[in-house]
Amino acid sequence: MRFKYLGSFIVFAATATQAQVPAAELARPPADATHFVIQSTAGKHGDSWTWKTADGTRMGRETLILRGQVFELDVRGKPGADGMPTALEVRGFTPTGDAAETFGISGGKASWKSQVDAGSTGYSAPAFYSALNGPIENTAWAVETLLARPDKTLPLLPSGAARAEKLTTLTVGEGANRKEVTAWAITGVATQPLPVWADADNRFFALSFFLSWLPEAYAGEHERITVAQTRALSARAPALRKALLETPAGPVAFTHVQIFDAQAKKFVADQSVVVVDGHIAAVGPAKTVKVPAGARVFEGRGRTLVPGLWDSHLHVGSDYTGIQALSMGVTSIRDPGNDDGQTIDRRTRSAAGELLMPNVYPSSLIDGKGENTAQVANVATSQAEAIALVGKARQQGFIGVKFYGTLDKAWLPAAAAEAHRLGLHVHGHIPAGMRPLEAINAGYDELTHINWVAMQAMPDEVIAKSNGILRFEGPGRYMKDTDLDSGPIKQMIDTMAAKGIYSDPTMVTFESLYVPENGDLSPGYAPFVGTLPPSVERGFRIGGFKVPEGLTRADYRASWAKMVELVGRMHEAGVPIVAGTDGYGIELIRELEIYVDAGMTTGEALATATIVPAKLVGQDKNTGSIQVGKVADLLLVEGDPSKTIGALRQTRTVLLGGKLLDADALRTAAGFSGRPK
Repeated sequence: MRFKYLGSFIVFAATATQAQVPAAELARPPADATHFVIQSTAGKHGDSWTWKTADGTRMGRETLILRGQVFELDVRGKPGADGMPTALEVRGFTPTGDAAETFGISGGKASWKSQVDAGSTGYSAPAFYSALNGPIENTAWAVETLLARPDKTLPLLPSGAARAEKLTTLTVGEGANRKEVTAWAITGVATQPLPVWADADNRFFALSFFLSWLPEAYAGEHERITVAQTRALSARAPALRKALLETPAGPVAFTHVQIFDAQAKKFVADQSVVVVDGHIAAVGPAKTVKVPAGARVFEGRGRTLVPGLWDSHLHVGSDYTGIQALSMGVTSIRDPGNDDGQTIDRRTRSAAGELLMPNVYPSSLIDGKGENTAQVANVATSQAEAIALVGKARQQGFIGVKFYGTLDKAWLPAAAAEAHRLGLHVHGHIPAGMRPLEAINAGYDELTHINWVAMQAMPDEVIAKSNGILRFEGPGRYMKDTDLDSGPIKQMIDTMAAKGIYSDPTMVTFESLYVPENGDLSPGYAPFVGTLPPSVERGFRIGGFKVPEGLTRADYRASWAKMVELVGRMHEAGVPIVAGTDGYGIELIRELEIYVDAGMTTGEALATATIVPAKLVGQDKNTGSIQVGKVADLLLVEGDPSKTIGALRQTRTVLLGGKLLDADALRTAAGFSGRPK
């Protein structure tokens, strides 16, 4: 997963080797600073401090390591009479490079300069500058300012507004530390409500999503806080489901429509499809298929009906992830690692008819213990523990296990063998010190991400530390000069093809890491500009990883181009490829566009997001193609994706198990203001 900063309310972007202000020169917190522990279910990942100086200046310092991605940041902000920042400076670095950012108000004008933009505007009414980067102090200040306003609405700069609504309360701590805290749902800064916790005086207390920032004295409250906010947010889910999901009174028919035949990987013109009781009852030429009396009819001229799409690599972050995915026509998701408790909770509520969610096929994430342990992983400290975690995944109804880079490579064969004995799919990153072919020989059924295919050709020094930033920097440095037609990569492709090893390349992720400079917008996000909250769109302009010393952005782009060629070589050799995003989920169609650039036909590319993933999880007899008897997971789009696969973004109607969903209503519920371009 790669994370972007979304302004002051979420502190994330996507390792830098050089920075304007190195970590040793950043602010040092005093002894009385408030200390926050940054953690997940996998353990601690960093520290953050907030404090005020004698003159009222607000200060923050943060240090964080996420699987080798290093964040070292501080912030200094001066409040004005209205409580808003009149001067603010962020220093340090993130994986995208120098995080330097400044803001100030002078002479009735507000001005700012960040990694991605610079601008100014008149300042005549209170507004809070939403910093692109910075420690949790930025979030704390923004939340406290928002909650102090009577209408719980806060205008933001450069644009937008944040709103707060009370969610729930919880008593935390023991003895003298016992206190009541309140969760507030913040909207207007993301495509879903963001829960933030404050104390009885409306002072920032904690933030928890995939990571949590908790005061040191309350570091043990991560699970309770997560459960409380999830329950509060989930109370909204039944009403959303009822408002968005329509059970048709009778048959549904799509007439004179072009359909995608996923089995043949081709498009067929002028067809009609009839759905009865949630299943496909008839498919054929429009002139021969009889539409039942009283059927709900969708005119298909100028439109295309495709099987519901699959995102084969989407970490479901919340209830709203499902609504957003459905708006894109995604009716099935492979979640390759998450907070297992949250995954089980969503599955339970979905089965009970209390949550609108695509079909989710989850894997349990298993890693070893160390500096680069994956957040939300189940952590094993011995081979026996790794095997036990595999068994637990099976007992809890997961379809697979995803192993990660800090797992001891010596434990992998036994853990993978146990997974296969229990009927679980085995995939993931490769343990440090192990090459991908070794992982395949140890039991992998699938390689996650294109970089792990490329790693077969990387030098030993990259492989030795591949659970850190070198898993990105190695391929970025060396892939441009790698021969795809002989040597390690050719051996890799031939082995994967011969053994039927799947590839989940998530090309859009690596395009965003290697190609854009700060300020550039990756092609996966460009169609959505103008439909998202301003802070989200601004965050999407944070560029790729900072290029290491001795290389240029052109080098990284050349290595990226070679990775696109690699996908083409794998496809030609017969390696089964499944399309996934490892992002927000809105990038799926861009993933397919890249496959077309790699040499696939539009039909072959679309198969990677329909029938191929259905086969991977053993559901191809039930879904993944438009055939009589299959479950009606379908997507009606405006236009002709056989000519331009980007037309798949123009979703109009979605069927999930035969139930109807309006794509525009889904987009609105997911926080989008309109259709993508």
